[in-house]
Amino acid sequence: MPPIDRRALLTGLVLSPPLLASCGTLDAQNDDGISQSVFGETPDGEPVTLFVLTNRSGARASIMTWGAALTSFIVPDRDDRPGEVVLGLDTFEDYLARSRNFGATVGRYAGRIAEGRFALDGKAVELETGGSRHSSHGGPFGFAKRNWTAAPTVTGQGPGVSLSLVSADGDQGFPGELRITLVYRLTHDNRLMLDFTATTSKPTVLNPTHHSYFNLSGDPGRLILDHELLIDADRFTPFDADKVVTGELRSVAGTPFDFRTANRIGSDINADDDQIRIGGGYDHNFVVRGTPGVLRRAAAAWDNFSGRTLQLWTTEPGVQLYTANSVEMTGRGGARYAPRCGFCLEPQHFQNSPNRPEFPSTVLRPGQTWRSHSEYRLGVFV
Repeated sequence: MPPIDRRALLTGLVLSPPLLASCGTLDAQNDDGISQSVFGETPDGEPVTLFVLTNRSGARASIMTWGAALTSFIVPDRDDRPGEVVLGLDTFEDYLARSRNFGATVGRYAGRIAEGRFALDGKAVELETGGSRHSSHGGPFGFAKRNWTAAPTVTGQGPGVSLSLVSADGDQGFPGELRITLVYRLTHDNRLMLDFTATTSKPTVLNPTHHSYFNLSGDPGRLILDHELLIDADRFTPFDADKVVTGELRSVAGTPFDFRTANRIGSDINADDDQIRIGGGYDHNFVVRGTPGVLRRAAAAWDNFSGRTLQLWTTEPGVQLYTANSVEMTGRGGARYAPRCGFCLEPQHFQNSPNRPEFPSTVLRPGQTWRSHSEYRLGVFV
């Protein structure tokens, strides 16, 4: 199949990327394209398993059980040279000591809940904040700091891994015993698919997300400022000086947040704008066009240097854009991770929704099954 035509990418007509050519020598694996090994040990002595998924075209995605995190995603560029497109660390000990949620599954609730409290069915809920003013990313010991159980899974679409977690009633202050499963699948046409399902024993709120930092150049030393980005959103959710969303759905028109037509990420990242100043760059949720619950494109990005493309398709109502504004550390292979070395596109509900009845609801009740589907579609363009 030919590479993606750039005009189709801009108009959102691309339903799936092409099959890529071979991506170099494959690691030892079974016939299903799945290998697994021990990556480390938790402080409690549990083994942390790393699963490597390899599809028929040689693209490889590595997922560890700690935080149900994507640790590596290798795909070729326009010249068929394989390269790493997500930020990560070398060892499990590095993830324990220095993680910035690289590739993690964040929850129960992504983003901030104001004052660490909300009311549900007339009852006050108080959340763990770890000493901070607000609850963030599900609390100090949220999903990203748990060792999930996992098993390989294979369908005709490609190799995968199913990860499950039981979050006890009252975990980080959230009501209800929550049982959640996330299935990663690397399809043979280079889509990384994420399927969530969850149930609860009591009424609760739920808003997990995926937190990979992408750099499509394949070189984290090249900042993502020249990446071009398109977001299928006419509005975003601004926040106050403490980075708590206000409830407003503000038009992107005439602001640095207007990615309705493709623009360089770096074009307005230092604009004289109160939202940019508070966030130190982009750290904002966009309201994805279309109907929540229906799979549609939320964003597309590409790197002219490598020719790689990324599309996010999701059933979620929003997507959070974060441009690694405060990342400053040594990363995988000794690479220097500097501010703006990567960007996140996190499919999610809106932050602070439990305190904002005008936002789409994040309430999950007993007898219901919560479902969410997202796809990161990788390709190259001409």
